[in-house]
Amino acid sequence: MMAPIVSVLLPVFNGARYLRQSIDSILVQTFPDFELLILNDGSTDNSEEIILSYNDPRIIYTKNETNSGLIFTLNKGIDLARGKYIARIDSDDICLPHRFEKQVGFLQDSHAAVVATTVQMIDENGHGMAPWSDDRNYISAESIRGFLPKNNCIAHPSIMADASVLKEYKYADNQKEAEDYDLWLRLSADGKIISKIDEPLLQYRVLASSLSRKDKLSAAERLARTKGKFLAARSKDKKVNEFVMKVAFYYTINKATAIIKKFVLKK
Repeated sequence: MMAPIVSVLLPVFNGARYLRQSIDSILVQTFPDFELLILNDGSTDNSEEIILSYNDPRIIYTKNETNSGLIFTLNKGIDLARGKYIARIDSDDICLPHRFEKQVGFLQDSHAAVVATTVQMIDENGHGMAPWSDDRNYISAESIRGFLPKNNCIAHPSIMADASVLKEYKYADNQKEAEDYDLWLRLSADGKIISKIDEPLLQYRVLASSLSRKDKLSAAERLARTKGKFLAARSKDKKVNEFVMKVAFYYTINKATAIIKKFVLKK
């Protein structure tokens, strides 16, 4: 079989509730030259039954016998991907029909390593929510690079990337709080261009369960942990530059904020 232009990574763990919507939104894309790698990470619900109900030659199904985690599963997908570009989506999100067409065109006409899109936030019932302000405020490659040392502004399931870049960098095993944000930091520190299409081409679902998990760590603490591991790796490899120093500056702010919040809560 000839290699497709795009490999789509769709990790699934007990995602049956929205999985069919997600798969259907991919299969009707106006850009048809893709393979859909559905990566079942040891689901115990009827996700597999839903996946096997499809008869589309573009679907490639693989599963982990036990739940191995998102980072392991995504890196497995990167290894399996045959396309020139790799796109991401989660099992509860929905692609708009022109997403792949517009992202492929962008990557072909630019020097970007990664292109995201803005997203439309939806709730568990598919109702629209208020926009994510950082997603809408940082669009150009320059503005994204300038903001990333402070915080993330890229919706992970919206990205499409040069496959050779993802195969080189992959996701870091120790960055379980924010594997995507760490990847954007590492790419940016090495001068790779991350840009964004100023059009909501993905419906990004916000689940109450994901919000409750995030609440266990304050935003400042999550940022401090992610940046601390990133900085430790850069220091070990002696790869410190202006971008890394900006990350270090905001790391100290995040760390201090997290400590103050813990002190206040104890009182």
